Amino acid sequence: MPHDHHDDCCSHGDHDHNQDGDDVGPNDNLFPYIDRPNVVALNATAPGSSIIKPWHERRDEVVFLESDTDEQLIIRVPFNGSVKLRTLLLKTGPGDQTAEKVFLYANAPSLDFSDAQDKAPTQEFEVPVSPDVCEYPVKAAKFSSLSSVTIFIPSNRGADTTKIFYIGFLGHWTQRKENPVITVYEAQANLADHEKIQGTDGNFSTTQS
Repeated sequence: MPHDHHDDCCSHGDHDHNQDGDDVGPNDNLFPYIDRPNVVALNATAPGSSIIKPWHERRDEVVFLESDTDEQLIIRVPFNGSVKLRTLLLKTGPGDQTAEKVFLYANAPSLDFSDAQDKAPTQEFEVPVSPDVCEYPVKAAKFSSLSSVTIFIPSNRGADTTKIFYIGFLGHWTQRKENPVITVYEAQANLADHEKIQGTDGNFSTTQS
């Protein structure tokens, strides 16, 4: 399976991507568009939303998510709209608790561990051991119309559990288009155009749409 190597981290905090200061973050930071109450973490000792932090807390190591019975983790992240993903941001570790690989799945909101064993990821990354927030550019064509993204961490560097401090995303958000409800109104009902409902003796009729 093809995957991307990251021998070192490019920490996004070292770049100037906006004019509003470091607390705001890049203009394409997707934090405001994550449906945080519905973020789900499987095999975790804390809620998945705990590591979906605002930009100014991305380096925080007080709040973290740790795997429970083994080193594997699944985090399902829904969005409030349609997202074109550009970059995954991840802070994991330290040491042997660092994720070894990260599998990303586009629009797989119900993925569990049994599914992950059989389903090929949309994209796969190798994760370096680093204290920084690392960037993982995705293949935009494969993440161009997201309602959710699911992260599967299959292994770490040898520890019993895996620890994640921060997950973030960069990309473009648009409001999800809802299918319009089209109603046809008649100026004057013609009973001949409607089917009779049994048991009504013709007093009521179905509405044509």
